[in-house]
Amino acid sequence: MIDLTPGQPRRTDPLNKLLVTPDEAAELLSIGRSKLYELLAEGAVESVRVGTCRRIPVQALKDFVSSLRHTG
Repeated sequence: MIDLTPGQPRRTDPLNKLLVTPDEAAELLSIGRSKLYELLAEGAVESVRVGTCRRIPVQALKDFVSSLRHTG
């Protein structure tokens, strides 16, 4: 939910977004930014480009976690 109270920063629950920033994705996975970029480079986590920005679909994070649960 977005809080539109005047004078307050807007906060959105990352799980309600379609795309998240790499920092948000790393936080959601409870890993560091460097590890997230390793996973992106390996193709373990999908990402997309929006202009010059890299974004990660929330569904890609869920798929990644699901794949970990089935391989462990």
